Amino acid sequence: MKIYPSKSLRNVALIGHTGAGKTSLADAMVFTAGGTNRLGKVADGTSLFDTDPEEIARKNSLTSAVACAEWRDHRITIMDTPGLPDFFGAVFGPVHIADAVIVVVSAVDGVEVQTERAWALARERHLPAIVFINKLDAERAEFDKVVQQVRERLNVTPAVVQRPIGLSANFQGVVDVLRGKAYTWAAGATGKGQEGAIPADLQAEVDAARESLTEAAAEGNDELLEKYLDSGELSADEVRQGLRQAIGTGKVVPVLGGAADRTAGVANLLDAIIDFLPSPLDIPPVPAKKARSGEEITVAPTEGGPLAAQVFKTVADIHVGRLSFIRVLAGELRSDSTVFNSSDGQRERIGQLFIPQGKERTPVASARVGDIVTTAKLEHTNTGHTLCDEANAVVFRAPQFPPPTMWLAIHAKSRGDEDKLSLGLRRLIEEDPSLQWYRNNDTGETILAGLGDQHLQMAIERLKRLGVEVTTSIPKVPYRETIRKKATYVEGRHKKQTGGAGQFGVAVIDVEPLPRGSGFEFIDAIVGGVIPSTFIPSVEKGVRERLEQGFLAGYPMVDVRVTLVDGKTHPVDSNAISFQLAGRLAIENAVPQCSPYLLEPIYNVEVTVPEENMGDVLGDLNGRRGRPMGMDTIGGWSVVKAQVPLAEMLTYSATLRSLTRGRGTFTMELSHYEEVPAHLAGKVIEEAKKKD
Repeated sequence: MKIYPSKSLRNVALIGHTGAGKTSLADAMVFTAGGTNRLGKVADGTSLFDTDPEEIARKNSLTSAVACAEWRDHRITIMDTPGLPDFFGAVFGPVHIADAVIVVVSAVDGVEVQTERAWALARERHLPAIVFINKLDAERAEFDKVVQQVRERLNVTPAVVQRPIGLSANFQGVVDVLRGKAYTWAAGATGKGQEGAIPADLQAEVDAARESLTEAAAEGNDELLEKYLDSGELSADEVRQGLRQAIGTGKVVPVLGGAADRTAGVANLLDAIIDFLPSPLDIPPVPAKKARSGEEITVAPTEGGPLAAQVFKTVADIHVGRLSFIRVLAGELRSDSTVFNSSDGQRERIGQLFIPQGKERTPVASARVGDIVTTAKLEHTNTGHTLCDEANAVVFRAPQFPPPTMWLAIHAKSRGDEDKLSLGLRRLIEEDPSLQWYRNNDTGETILAGLGDQHLQMAIERLKRLGVEVTTSIPKVPYRETIRKKATYVEGRHKKQTGGAGQFGVAVIDVEPLPRGSGFEFIDAIVGGVIPSTFIPSVEKGVRERLEQGFLAGYPMVDVRVTLVDGKTHPVDSNAISFQLAGRLAIENAVPQCSPYLLEPIYNVEVTVPEENMGDVLGDLNGRRGRPMGMDTIGGWSVVKAQVPLAEMLTYSATLRSLTRGRGTFTMELSHYEEVPAHLAGKVIEEAKKKD
């Protein structure tokens, strides 16, 4: 593969809803540019981008993939991303380092929820964009209707650069509005299309579209605006220049169309990427911090400056091991060199660099500004880490992956798998940071958290491929226990006589409730040395250990103050273990007198849904014992804030998806603990007794 200067590079991420044809379009772009001699097909399992066995089996992208197309003496790096909501986390890395996005929209289904979500992510980074309306040859295909949806749902000004020649079964090709030429494809034909004159019945529509493009271009440049007002027209090159500026600032988004499976309109899209989207040298300086001082700075895309690069994806490749995908933002990264990982504070040895082409890789000696390369077996580097020159160390902001919305408790099938489980989970997180795992100390379970059922099931399959067999269950709710009343002067007596020295210890305690969230307090109120000071920590240890085990349903008891007020000792038989057991017995005797009860975690939940779904969502939250805390409206979206018990939220992800046809999203974080209603507490306690 040819080495290109930075000004001749384009880095684009393909985003959109599942089924819009992103991967088919990516394959068509590489094929049209001559990167392969056979058009990859998702349906046939021959895609250059969908190479994971699960992706091939499901015929759906589950992670991002990278390949390049060489076109008009430029290299376009294409990053294909998933459209399924459960795998939305894989969109974040490519969008984080891309210079622009291609929004792929189905001509049949229009702008759907994942298109909106991914678009919002691109908008946060102020990325220029092109919209490609795909599947113009499909039954019930629309063009103008979808352009209007782009305007309304993405809140942008669309500029139509291509118009279709026919739709559905009558689709023949596209008209390039700027060139004033038609491109047609015979049935079953692929490639660049047959160039010809604009059909007479489309001339009026094309003229109107050309006028709109000229106005949009003029508004993006003061000199062009003045010329347009004076003469009433601009040349094709001037329109391209003005549009490029307007697109770069987000004022307009060019709209093209075609049918990726037939490569119709794809050559025009490749042209538009080069004509309208920025090179790596055109992007604004990237915010960063100095590694040593934390001072906020920006890093400009300077070719001759110090190295600054970022890892945006990590893959566990079965052939080469750990593979890191790197975007160079400044300077030069060389094969067989040593760089500084400023995110981890470690030097890192770089081996051979490669330009990725799906599963294939082309070795290169170095990578410059804008290059996207891979390298294997980095020891200290994970997704989001910055690689740089140690003398000029900077740290870039890492991609902020979406929070989990579904949780599973996972259990190793055998004792042998227990040792491999944590290692396997760490490898999963390295590849997919939108997965999380942790040990819940309150329930003793290992929790795997992700973005939905499919996301978690895919993670379980990957664990299996790593040789780790697990079973799963809905996680236990980490209930807590506490007390309502005070008990005073409660004794715990431990006495044991054996053939030799015995065991003896008496501890007398007061127990009282504390305000919610206070935890545990132990007060030594012994006077006169009735219990030697060396044994008092043992009493506290016995009390703490017993509280951790709970009294109602086996959950830790919290918000309790225990005061050691009296006791007895024996000059020979008393020792630390005796007073530890005495403390344990004392709290066991005291708690039943204190009216113990059960607490449950309450979460702050924020649900974002289309306005038309707000009533259904509110009703569902009320049915989950939720308390509405407020509502906001942002554009056509409603944001519902509520406090809901965790016990009611463990399967909420699937319900919300059903209620909103996949358009709703939510986040949640722990707020506080509250008393469990009596009728529900009884069920929890009864269930715990059954397990015992």
